[in-house]
Amino acid sequence: MDIFNARIGWTSFIIWFLHLLVCECVPLPDSGQCPQLHPVNLQKQWEISVPDGFQINLTFTHVDNKSSITVLYDEKVLGKFCGNENSADGHHPGHQPILSPGSRLTLIFQSDDYNPDRKQNVGFSAQYQAIDIDECSAPEPEDGSGPLCSQICLNTLGSYRCACHHGYKLRSDQRTCMLIDCGEPEPLLNGGVTLLSGFQNQYLSVVQYHCNEPFYSPYGGNNVSLTCEADGQWRTNHDVILRPACLPVCGRPTKQIENPFQRIIGGNEAAEHTIPWQALINVGDSRGGGMIIADRWILTAAHVVVTNGQVQTPEALSIYLGVTDVHQIIETPSLNATAVHVHPEYNNPDNLNFDHDIALIKIKDSVTFQAAIMPLCLPSQGDTYDTGMMGLVSGFGIAGKGYRQRFLPNKLKYVHIPVVEQERCSNSLKGIRNSRTPNLTDNMFCAGTPEGWKDSCQGDDGSGFTLQSENGRFWAAGIVSWGVKCGQKGTYGFYTKVANYVDWINKIMQEN
Repeated sequence: MDIFNARIGWTSFIIWFLHLLVCECVPLPDSGQCPQLHPVNLQKQWEISVPDGFQINLTFTHVDNKSSITVLYDEKVLGKFCGNENSADGHHPGHQPILSPGSRLTLIFQSDDYNPDRKQNVGFSAQYQAIDIDECSAPEPEDGSGPLCSQICLNTLGSYRCACHHGYKLRSDQRTCMLIDCGEPEPLLNGGVTLLSGFQNQYLSVVQYHCNEPFYSPYGGNNVSLTCEADGQWRTNHDVILRPACLPVCGRPTKQIENPFQRIIGGNEAAEHTIPWQALINVGDSRGGGMIIADRWILTAAHVVVTNGQVQTPEALSIYLGVTDVHQIIETPSLNATAVHVHPEYNNPDNLNFDHDIALIKIKDSVTFQAAIMPLCLPSQGDTYDTGMMGLVSGFGIAGKGYRQRFLPNKLKYVHIPVVEQERCSNSLKGIRNSRTPNLTDNMFCAGTPEGWKDSCQGDDGSGFTLQSENGRFWAAGIVSWGVKCGQKGTYGFYTKVANYVDWINKIMQEN
């Protein structure tokens, strides 16, 4: 058996001229006849093929009147011709081409068994052309597998390609389409995602980020909505891929103190969630306080973390948040500190110089804010220390009405005392007979009442003196620093003026 294979690559308009003669001669130009003859009663077969995705268009230009041609496709007869006679369908073979269903054909040539004239036959000549198959126009397969493409079929040279409508993409089978899926939106720290419309994060679904209020609020003040776009990305209306940030809400406890005029010396216990920024700091056997101002930062007094002129190591500190009862410490693990930053100008070797009495403690793990733990705001540009403004001081320091009755409480206590004019603060120190009195500087202010009893005391050191702005926000006005005969008549408590150190605080937190 002879096999005749033709391959094409770049066009469907290339024509192969097939002059198949058993004598293997070349036909005369335009005549379609062969000058050589072939024997009678001869059968010969050829296989014709073109690349997949093409059909064969076969046309006979001559068939000897003593010969016959049979054309097969997968053993199915497509045509049978006798020389210069009409075929079974009544058409002359030179006028009616045969179009194969696929990319191959079989030709069987049979010469007659008798030729009284020459005892031999002239043969046949034919030509064929590769025609691109338009798969997209073909009927659906009978096996019920459905159309070639579920949505859009694009015919290509020798093949086809499936495509999808806007908002859809091809599955791995490269035939069927499915809705674009943008996947789960990125999780939002201290917030969440709500599905507003659509289904399972698919094309045109709309989600909205939200923060865990009232402890966090969205940056910019508005919740961000995202839409699943056709490219599989979540985008805002402004075509900007954006994942918002949830910022801590500072200075707004979920529960307010109802009676503001109580005393810390023998005074009132703080209810849970009323002073959520309070920190308890233990350094060895000493007790101090602090204020949480960010998810990894606690503000305190420098002298709380400095002993004998040496800054305590982070490992020496035990820090507790969200505690109003010291007995709860047993059930609450201490936070791990990673760094202690004391103001570089703090220098107090003899406990007489409390200028720059401020420090920052960085804790290892971020704190998630809740009702029991919320940050205190730092002073802003509009915050002022007006004489007579009532401030809130809290702590776990010494309590009691008299010197002999004082004790170290196990409950968080608080007192409301007013800001005192700076001149009066200075004059109060002049009346004290003890010459070893710390100096008052512009980095300090004092607060209290002339009659005494309302004051911070030992153990409260490092805790906050807070003022409340007109919009109800509490801010860190002062740090409990020092005092003389706490709670006695004519004396006041002295506080580091936090507003003077906002730039330093922000610098330390940004750089570390």
